Amino acid sequence: MDFPAVNAALNAASAILLVVGFVAVRRRRLRLHITCMLSAFIVSLLFLTSYLYYHLVIRHGEPTRFTGSGMVRPLYFTILSTHTILATVVGPLAAFTVFLGLSGRLGRHVRVARWTLPIWLYVSVTGVVVYWMLYQLYPPTAGVVQSAVSP
Repeated sequence: MDFPAVNAALNAASAILLVVGFVAVRRRRLRLHITCMLSAFIVSLLFLTSYLYYHLVIRHGEPTRFTGSGMVRPLYFTILSTHTILATVVGPLAAFTVFLGLSGRLGRHVRVARWTLPIWLYVSVTGVVVYWMLYQLYPPTAGVVQSAVSP
């Protein structure tokens, strides 16, 4: 299985669900909003599980090296660092936002969601950008991508 591609697809699905959920709530389609946001949360949890499994079990904690050079290198690391920092924040923030919505605390839910949505959307979209830059635009050398897994 190509875990990085699956993880990018999960990030893309989360981003799409977030946008559809946002549009739904703006159009007062609350059931669709709830369905999309809960689905985005579940997809994000699937992403996190897959990401951790790939990096901890398959890659044994070994990072994939970025092979790009020149001006694209600082651009990549800027995107990666902001993505990583915000990804650590968005998990608990999204869980809290979902909790507020499901528990009927809608005023507070809306106030927190105004921060959660753009951060979550940024993390989902930049996750796809990081994948594209790391594995498609500047693919790692052959020995770096694959990890030996004992049969």
